Amino acid sequence: MPDHPTELFKGSPRFAKSDLTNVASTEGAGAAWRAALGADPKEALQGISGDYAVGLRLPGDRVFLAVDRFAIRSLCYRVDNGQIRFAERADTLAENRNNIDPQAIFDYLYFHVIPSPRTIYKGVLRLPAGHYAVFEQGQLTVAPYWVPDFQEHAGAAFDDLKTEFKQLLRQAVERQLGNGKPACFLSGGTDSSTVAGMAAAASDQAVSTYSIGFDAQGYDEMEFARLAAKHFKADHHEYYVTPADLVRSIPTVAAYYDQPFGNSSALPAYYCAKMARDDGAGKLLAGDGGDELFGGNTRYAKQRVFGWYNSVPEALRNSVLEPAAGLRLASRTPLVRKAASYVNQARVPMPDRLMTYNLLFRLGIEDVLTPALLAQIDRKGPQEQQRDIWALARTDSLVNRMLAFDWRYTLAECDLPKVVGTTGLAGVEVGFPMLDDDLLDFSLRLPTRHKLKGLKLRWFFKEALRGFLPDQIIVKKKQGFGLPFGVWCNQTPALKAMATESLESLARRGVVRADFVQSLLTNRLPEHPGYYGEMVWILLMLEQWLAAKAPEFTLR
Repeated sequence: MPDHPTELFKGSPRFAKSDLTNVASTEGAGAAWRAALGADPKEALQGISGDYAVGLRLPGDRVFLAVDRFAIRSLCYRVDNGQIRFAERADTLAENRNNIDPQAIFDYLYFHVIPSPRTIYKGVLRLPAGHYAVFEQGQLTVAPYWVPDFQEHAGAAFDDLKTEFKQLLRQAVERQLGNGKPACFLSGGTDSSTVAGMAAAASDQAVSTYSIGFDAQGYDEMEFARLAAKHFKADHHEYYVTPADLVRSIPTVAAYYDQPFGNSSALPAYYCAKMARDDGAGKLLAGDGGDELFGGNTRYAKQRVFGWYNSVPEALRNSVLEPAAGLRLASRTPLVRKAASYVNQARVPMPDRLMTYNLLFRLGIEDVLTPALLAQIDRKGPQEQQRDIWALARTDSLVNRMLAFDWRYTLAECDLPKVVGTTGLAGVEVGFPMLDDDLLDFSLRLPTRHKLKGLKLRWFFKEALRGFLPDQIIVKKKQGFGLPFGVWCNQTPALKAMATESLESLARRGVVRADFVQSLLTNRLPEHPGYYGEMVWILLMLEQWLAAKAPEFTLR
């Protein structure tokens, strides 16, 4: 059994009280945490910001655990025989690495990650974002110390908000800049370009920027990264990821994570971080969070359109629109079919509506998964968890509720672990200025109409930075480090062979049906590589992780 820490202090917490800051600098993080917690840990956490994971033993044989608001730093735990153990990684706590939780496999296929508090291992749990835990006299209490509470300042003047926002952005970047050369991920999108620009403004030397490209139509946005780099006079670096890079690095990246991880942009993020490390960068600043704090994802506008359906008088909906949507005519006439589709989707309550296009549902759960797996899972578990998270935020705004929902599922469970994991594998640190607590608090009071103005995404963010960012970047469509895996899988024999071998092995483990694997690789992937490539990818990464970490696992 591996050794487990008796105390754990990770990240860069900031203490609101100056005396605690002094204690941290003179006596260390442990002394500052002990001085801060006092009798009421939940209350004490309100005065601590930044990124952190902490696990320590308090007087009275109590154990205290906590992670920051976005779980940038991870903390896992397990309780056995009246004792609690904790560690950064789930695999550190797994006494038998083949003791895999079938429900976690289903959750992974549903979300493409395994959301907390579950992990891939039975008996090992992960502390969710913004939560703390106290273990005392054999009893464990886990609870949130922070819940998104939107208090919109409706009368605030735009110019005042703009001035404050730009000051907070610069402050956030300055807080994250290390002692080495300033360095940033640069996709060419609004967020990474803003971070690079603020880093350039705050530094007395040229900021180093690092970008990834793909030689595949519709996936490469290097021209925008070059535009931003030139605009801010950056020392710019580029790397074009190839199919051969994927074949070489997929096993390494998959095995580095402490549990299966299916975000396909992890591979390009790894190569970007590796390029930065080879160039001498010790820390990279990332732009993650801007879309989720300020309303930049297209689904926010899409769901607002669906939300308008609820403003239609109930009598009209019940007596005319909904019956019409179910008529055979609705499936035969293109315009009527489109209207019927709108009605049928709008009738699905949130957040269930967000899963309308879930790949697992689209392909058919019983057509994808084996009876052995289906017999050991709760199919409704993921949706029930999503409904609970959806209800937590304190707001009457649909847009704000979607933002808070994404803070948990898009950021804390997916995008941040992607960047933290791949930079860790590459050997560099990472900072997230967009998730600075002061910027977060600003977004909590920013009026909804400034985040989504009609159907204009992140209106305030873009207008506030007009003149700072190049206009071409402000008006461009969001893209990021999307990976053309499906396209390359069809074109590259070595990559197709890796995918085929991995998916067939996963079928032999009893996770997915063999006939589904055959159909997916032979028929669906060649017909729609961009769409079905995502399913091939998440299955591939699951098997690659199992092969490295739990080779003997088979469902029975």
